[in-house]
Amino acid sequence: PGDNVAVLQYNYPETLETIFACFKAGYGAVPINFRLHPKECAYIIDHSQARAVVLSAEFNQAVMDTRRDIPDVEHLITLEDAAGELRDYEELLAAASPNREDARVDPEQLAWLFYTSGTTGHPKGAMLTHRNLLAMTMNFFADISPLGPEDAVLHGAPLSHGSGMYALPNIAKGAVNVILESKTFEPELVFRTIESQRITNMFAAPTMVKRLADSPAADRYDHRSLRCLNYGGAPMYVEDLKQAMRVLGPCLVQLYGQGEAPMTITGLPKRDHRLEGTEEQMRRLASAGIARTDVEVAVVDREDRPLPVGRAGEIVTRSDLVMKGYWRNPRATAETLRNGWLHTGDVGSLDENGYLFIMDRSKDMIISGGENIYPREVEDVLLRHPAVHEAAVIGVPDPQWGEAIKAVVALAPGRTISGEELIAFCKENIASYKKPKSVDFVDELPKNNYGKILKRELRARY
Repeated sequence: PGDNVAVLQYNYPETLETIFACFKAGYGAVPINFRLHPKECAYIIDHSQARAVVLSAEFNQAVMDTRRDIPDVEHLITLEDAAGELRDYEELLAAASPNREDARVDPEQLAWLFYTSGTTGHPKGAMLTHRNLLAMTMNFFADISPLGPEDAVLHGAPLSHGSGMYALPNIAKGAVNVILESKTFEPELVFRTIESQRITNMFAAPTMVKRLADSPAADRYDHRSLRCLNYGGAPMYVEDLKQAMRVLGPCLVQLYGQGEAPMTITGLPKRDHRLEGTEEQMRRLASAGIARTDVEVAVVDREDRPLPVGRAGEIVTRSDLVMKGYWRNPRATAETLRNGWLHTGDVGSLDENGYLFIMDRSKDMIISGGENIYPREVEDVLLRHPAVHEAAVIGVPDPQWGEAIKAVVALAPGRTISGEELIAFCKENIASYKKPKSVDFVDELPKNNYGKILKRELRARY
């Protein structure tokens, strides 16, 4: 007990099996986003000090290729194709004693080490305790759905993210968890599964909700069993939300949270998802909802002083859901957890009824397809190329992904390179979803008197 176990798998039943085994044995589970580049996965495995990695066969080669970067790992366990150092998951289960007792776990003990991207380019591990996960689960029952054995939840998003968290309350109440076999999000398969399995609950990023609402398959399958479609992880445009309500019916619930306070800071309940109403009621569609049960939310200025209604500032929160801190990062912990509050890094305001309106994301974060991308990380890769003198990465509006990643580059004197070549270079070094979708070349990037690149000016051009 007390050791960490990394979980690098596509969505499989064994993914949840492994995570819950960690909980019962007193290990910290470290689920890793399967969309990350092998080098990024190796960093998380190494930084988390995981002693074991449980992976699906698709990642056998990638892990072995980066084996020297994870020297502290003692056990490599694969779901299939075991060979050499890779041990077989099912064989280990068959050989295990059925009489092993569960570990005595303290509520403040690490349960889930949730790695989020950081502005420095290195991901940070949010330490979520058993108390945090229990509070999140009870909060779900109070605000979203009481759930029961008659419910069925569909997992179409990575289990290393919100969808995995979403499994906890469903498993606690004996609901059926249905995991899509596809490794990509396919609206027709989702609708077909909703109909055949009588799905009642699911979690999706706003881009997924939009794809469902825009899909012709919505008219071909019966999705009336879907009582609760929880969405979050990125902004939802109001017009897209209205279209989703028209197509999917009265099932939408918005969740606003982050890895440091999983799934639960505020929520926009079903009753506030309406196509007709007063001006105030319709304005709420653009909000992130109200504070969840047993959660406090406030907006503060740069000196951490509370701001009045309608004034924009940093969103802060406190509750039993807030993380213990960042793994092996006391400086970031001290910056984020101050005066008893979690500082989210998001900018917003509260109205007179407690509805939270998120206006911007500090630190220039880009949200594309529900994934968090920090420009600094992409810029660091671009600047490794000898042809690049300066680079700035920004998010630009995109009808499908919410935001698309654009790189604005000034080349080194006498050097030439195409945008396609730079995009390919990025793909070799970071996850594919983080690479720029487009590259613009300029003679010089706009800067202020201190030499800082003015990204606001760049965004205004697009």
